[in-house]
Amino acid sequence: MRSPFGHIAESAIRRAVMDGWNLAVGELRYLPEGGGAYHWIAGTGETRRWFVTCDDLDTKPWLGNDRDTVFDRLLAAYQAAIDLRASGLKFVIAPRATVAGAPAVRVDDRYSVSTFDYVAGAPAQWGRAWSDDGVGEVVAVLAALHRSTPIVHDVARRELELPGRADLEQALAELGRSWDGGPLSEPARLDLVRHQELVGGWLGQLDRSAYPQTLPVVTHGEPHPGNFIRHNNALGLVDWDTVALAPPELDLWMVADGQEDDIIRLYRDLTGVSLDRAALASYRLLWALTDAAAFTVQLRRPHRHDADAERALAGLRSILNGHEPAPYGTRVAPS
Repeated sequence: MRSPFGHIAESAIRRAVMDGWNLAVGELRYLPEGGGAYHWIAGTGETRRWFVTCDDLDTKPWLGNDRDTVFDRLLAAYQAAIDLRASGLKFVIAPRATVAGAPAVRVDDRYSVSTFDYVAGAPAQWGRAWSDDGVGEVVAVLAALHRSTPIVHDVARRELELPGRADLEQALAELGRSWDGGPLSEPARLDLVRHQELVGGWLGQLDRSAYPQTLPVVTHGEPHPGNFIRHNNALGLVDWDTVALAPPELDLWMVADGQEDDIIRLYRDLTGVSLDRAALASYRLLWALTDAAAFTVQLRRPHRHDADAERALAGLRSILNGHEPAPYGTRVAPS
């Protein structure tokens, strides 16, 4: 998240890291990046550094509808990343297990903390076009992940369903009266009023989409450029809270925009699996609706006029105006 973390004391984060991982944290520097989680770089007084993540259990509807369920499934997802890393997939930037063997610890009812080895390198940028070689490297990483499905256990199966759909539909049903959650609630409502038929059409289109016939594999869920870090001339993949069993198109739609033929051929050469074109389009639509739902929920809730609220409103407007999603630089609007 881009706004300063003020929900619980930083001392609680420090204590969780010290107790869970037996790390005597000295420096703890907040890193205003990402969405749905808060991040710090921690130092222990030695040359080694750690990456600390605090997950907000209220912002992960794909994992469940209550905090305990979300945390249990978050543990399973993070454990899958640990297992994949241990199997030899060096591109998996997995959490470090606590001294008790868990991939995360609960700080309070709403928040949990996990730690990672610090990886030097900058993430790629959403929306910036990649070279053919770069896209090919991403497809190769995803193919290697998908071939590793037998390694993982107990991760959730992801259907072609919209997380947070009930909240989005409730918001659409309440467009006729003012929203007073925070300073950007009304601007969000007015934008949705203007695009109500468009969003309703997208929901109907998603309902008509058939579940892909390709067999489920272990997917990352969000392999967009911001989750790739180049380190030592190789790609690393972060943010494994979205790992799930799902058709491979859930991952591949992101890199297939505008070059479906090339991506389908490359993925088939690497895995022997032929991707479903209709499924690629369905998952692109699902992403747009998922973001629209998440931003709407965020802006209807109590909030401050800060960087995160501004980002949510800008993201909602971008989706409604047909400019998203285009993670690898190709502009494709849901239709």
